[in-house]
Amino acid sequence: MEKSVSKTIVVNISENVTIVEVSKATQKYQSEIYLKKNVNGSIYEINLKSFLGLITLQLRNGDHLFVKVVGEDCEKALEEVVGYLSENDK
Repeated sequence: MEKSVSKTIVVNISENVTIVEVSKATQKYQSEIYLKKNVNGSIYEINLKSFLGLITLQLRNGDHLFVKVVGEDCEKALEEVVGYLSENDK
């Protein structure tokens, strides 16, 4: 069984960080990183490594996200994603 970790966060992205940077930073991990968000009543789950998926989520500060990471390096990947997307949880 593959290792996985998850966490619910509130998005608080610095103006200096772009979502493209977040996606690029996660490319080094073997783990798959999924973000789940309610968008206008519909639940979207995307792979963070997908630029198109990131556009679909329309991330804004204050959004509630469920982050799930599956794979061998999941703990490190989750820590980095949370660091980028939620400054308060660093």
